[in-house]
Amino acid sequence: MITLYGTPRSRALRVAWVLEELGVDWDFSFVDMTKGAHRSAAFLAINPCGKVPVLTDDELVLSESAAICLYLAEKYGEGKLLPPAGSNASGLHHQWVSFIITELEQPLWTLGKHKFALPEEQRHPQIMPCAVWEFDKAAALAEAMLPESDFLLGDDVSVADILLAHTLMWGTLFEQAIPPKLAAYRDRLSALPSRQSALQKMDAVVAAKG
Repeated sequence: MITLYGTPRSRALRVAWVLEELGVDWDFSFVDMTKGAHRSAAFLAINPCGKVPVLTDDELVLSESAAICLYLAEKYGEGKLLPPAGSNASGLHHQWVSFIITELEQPLWTLGKHKFALPEEQRHPQIMPCAVWEFDKAAALAEAMLPESDFLLGDDVSVADILLAHTLMWGTLFEQAIPPKLAAYRDRLSALPSRQSALQKMDAVVAAKG
């Protein structure tokens, strides 16, 4: 049984999106971070880092959203969301995943940490312009690398697509400038039924908890 722990607008959404794209049965466990649920003894027993998302698949416990997405695609994909292992396309896919997590997302998380995530005494507003510059530089590179096809590797959506689209949505939420090709790509991916159903399922669980 698969259970995803997190909040709807966190990185847990990208994992839920992968699960819906794969058609896998899963449950969502809402971790109300506004009430400190991520620091509770029960949650820390699952993930000592106190961060979301976390996924449990029977006895396996995984954190780190990109790792979770790749694991799910490998185990349940049956050829979906990942190119054949060892192929040129697989190498390009892994390059995109690494770039998205280390170059494009990293400055956004810097902005987030110094806006709300870190304790107030650890926040340094003077770092914000540097983080914006880093994001703009990475976004310009992604704009130049983006192929003319619907998805990063041709006609089929991949894990890298979901990670990139979600990161761009996060950048939009953080009021960062998104270059035009990337903005069109973001809008196209955000309209996928799998994203909509993932968000609806997560929101329904939150609403049920009142």
